[in-house]
Amino acid sequence: MRVRGFGELEAVIMDRLWTRNEVSTVRDIFDDLTLDRRIAYTTVLSTMDNLHRKGILTRERVGKAYHYLPVMTREEHSATLMRAAFDSGGDTDLVLTYFLEQMTAEESTRVQDALRRIIIDGKRR
Repeated sequence: MRVRGFGELEAVIMDRLWTRNEVSTVRDIFDDLTLDRRIAYTTVLSTMDNLHRKGILTRERVGKAYHYLPVMTREEHSATLMRAAFDSGGDTDLVLTYFLEQMTAEESTRVQDALRRIIIDGKRR
């Protein structure tokens, strides 16, 4: 799967799918989206089909409808985007330095805790 960010509607649909955290049909997502916006069913259908073709969603035909699930969790996708940005951003030492300099003290503490778990405790996935 090529790593990239989402378009606006793709991001909204993925947010709904990740929040639902269950198998969903186009109708499920369409009904959810129409609570907040005017949108055509076919627009949701084609966007979810595009996400499937891009490898972002899996789907299984059940009766006349497809049931969709994200391939990755929200967190896994975010980490993949971060990795891609890190790899393609030029001098990796500088990219990492600039990234860390932008962190708040709380974020820095969370990074230190995560590194401690991975390196010291050996709890690497």
